[in-house]
Amino acid sequence: MADFFNIKARQQAAAQASSSKAPASKAVTNRLQPWVEKYRPKTLSEVTAQDNTIQILSRTLQSTNLPHMLFYGPPGTGKTSTILALAKQLYGPELIKTRVLELNASDERGISIVRAKVKDFARQQLSSAPTHSITVEDESVEGGFKQVRYRDRYPCPPFKIIVLDEADSMTQDAQSALRRTMETYSKMTRFCLVCNYVTRIIDPLASRCSKFRFKSLDQGNAVKRVEDIAKLEGVNLDAGVSEELVRVAEGDLRKAITFLQSAARLVGAAQKEAAAGGKRKAHAVMDDDDEMDIDSAAPSAAAVSKVHIAEIAGVIPETTLESLTSAIFPGSQSQIQYTKIAKVVEDMIAEGWSAAQTVGQLYERVLFDERVGDLQKMRITGLFSEVDKRLGDGGDEHLAVLDLGLRISGVLCQG
Repeated sequence: MADFFNIKARQQAAAQASSSKAPASKAVTNRLQPWVEKYRPKTLSEVTAQDNTIQILSRTLQSTNLPHMLFYGPPGTGKTSTILALAKQLYGPELIKTRVLELNASDERGISIVRAKVKDFARQQLSSAPTHSITVEDESVEGGFKQVRYRDRYPCPPFKIIVLDEADSMTQDAQSALRRTMETYSKMTRFCLVCNYVTRIIDPLASRCSKFRFKSLDQGNAVKRVEDIAKLEGVNLDAGVSEELVRVAEGDLRKAITFLQSAARLVGAAQKEAAAGGKRKAHAVMDDDDEMDIDSAAPSAAAVSKVHIAEIAGVIPETTLESLTSAIFPGSQSQIQYTKIAKVVEDMIAEGWSAAQTVGQLYERVLFDERVGDLQKMRITGLFSEVDKRLGDGGDEHLAVLDLGLRISGVLCQG
């Protein structure tokens, strides 16, 4: 009862209780995390294949004086991960909660949000940096750990960071309202705009930022990252599976890691089902002498194959695509085979294949076919662009694929 009025003692007891429970909860949380979040870069040095950008930001990190920044490039190339890793290295785990504001496209970001939430955070006074010491790893000292001041470990510069992810989805009015805010509060607030299309950012806003272009990951770096994650998670990959993952993901490392996790779960579920079936078989009595036919060979760890990747990614099988291609190419009479094309397209739509996936794979198949002349390829490319636009506008998938097949066949018949 005496401790009830002793606020300091109650706080210390609560801190001890939470610290004793933290490791277990953290381990459970880490195990249940998606692999995309689990292996998200924690420092700038862990970001893959963006050497020039990371080199510039590392020098900026040493001077602890950031400009306003604009990150742009294809999805899944590490834009958001880079700015979050930079913020963690600047402020540390304790100060980042009060010094960094992140707004994503899921938040409403019209002009009212810029005038209210963004402006309020920008004008807030800076929270004081921690003065206590923390324990860090250091192999040079005995025990592998040492005590250092928080400020010695993290620079904690005297400004806040506002991250506007998917900034290209902001309205023109919101972007215009942001210009004055960036200038007024630049002494204690830095802005980082993250977008896929830099052309959708108005020029007055782009001119106030240092631009950093994030390029698509090259085959070597992306494959290496996928293989490292598979090794850490104990996932066996068949030959060429990592390359197939990167190819299917089209350079998007986030998508490739998600496909890898899904394929690993698919293989694990199939292996678990097979093991359960073997156990039921082992307990079955086979004859009157109470003898059992037991399969003593333990199932080996199944590997992820290209078939699993194709199933997860929704890739159209070669046999299905070949039947569509053979129907499109004119026969001996050089006439459009309407009935044949309509039947194949109807079957594909009935089986649930995506029209966008069909257009993408058919494009590669037709445009790299040596039987198609250069002039024909030029015309066919225009047809693909038209159909892709219609699908993007919400057109009917069945009619779009059927129209594409018939028009390609018409171009091939003309010669």
